[in-house]
Amino acid sequence: MNIQKIKNQIEGLKNQKLHFKINGSRNQIEEFDGVITESYNYVFVIETETAKKSFSYSDVLINNIEIL
Repeated sequence: MNIQKIKNQIEGLKNQKLHFKINGSRNQIEEFDGVITESYNYVFVIETETAKKSFSYSDVLINNIEIL
């Protein structure tokens, strides 16, 4: 899988309610529901009920974020 394929998949998932799992530092895992609202050249934005979070496509590539 490469960055362009991931970018295309995320474009196809825009405006759908999804579940995300983030593998943070020091083995912290965060799970939440949200909607991918925007995508740019290097990052995409997830909007939750309380916040907006941005992630890079490489985070998906190296499994720091999983879209379930």
